[in-house]
Amino acid sequence: MMSFTYILVLFFTVIICFIASFDKRLQFNKHFGAFLKASVLVAIPFIAWDVWFTAKGVWWFNIDYTMGLNIAGLPLEEWLFFIFIPFSCIFTYYSIDKFFKMEWLSGFNNLIVFVTVIVCSVTALLYYDKIYTLITSLSAILTVVYLHFIAKADWISKASLVFTILMLGFLPVNGILTGTGLDTPIVNYNPDDFLGIRILKIPIEDAVYGYTQFLLVLYFFKHFKQSKK
Repeated sequence: MMSFTYILVLFFTVIICFIASFDKRLQFNKHFGAFLKASVLVAIPFIAWDVWFTAKGVWWFNIDYTMGLNIAGLPLEEWLFFIFIPFSCIFTYYSIDKFFKMEWLSGFNNLIVFVTVIVCSVTALLYYDKIYTLITSLSAILTVVYLHFIAKADWISKASLVFTILMLGFLPVNGILTGTGLDTPIVNYNPDDFLGIRILKIPIEDAVYGYTQFLLVLYFFKHFKQSKK
């Protein structure tokens, strides 16, 4: 049973959202194609990042909690992570956006981008020798700068609020992956490669990583959904 731990975490993360996707009030199932394109597109660089970090020993996986099928050095569950987790996140954003009008939040876009760029820039400069911290900070900077100044996305603040809500799910899911409630973590991190600041047992870099991934998948989801019309 232990070997199904990671896949069960993913299953229970996505199953309620998947079932709710067919609700007539939401009909998120009509946008499965747009979501799949967006998630796969974003997964390509993130999986490359994952493979590289795993090869360098920045992080590694406890195979006792996986089914044992590896692809390019990553457990199958880790590949599915880049579909299942974004699905729940985008579904949540889509549902909140459908029932709550939060256009007024766009007035905070400049502030969100400014704070993100400043905090991540200072962090990258101070801790350039910690590769997970450095790459995560730079990725977040490039993402918000592109979305705000080039793509002219007016939903960054709205997405940031939704991500804050998503943290209620992020904490138990990533908490289990990083060892909360388990004898040993499913995902282990080299202490020399990140700040060492943890929420429960979750490196704070994971939250920034998740935020960046969420913004990018949402951007492409909106693009593919719009182009379908």
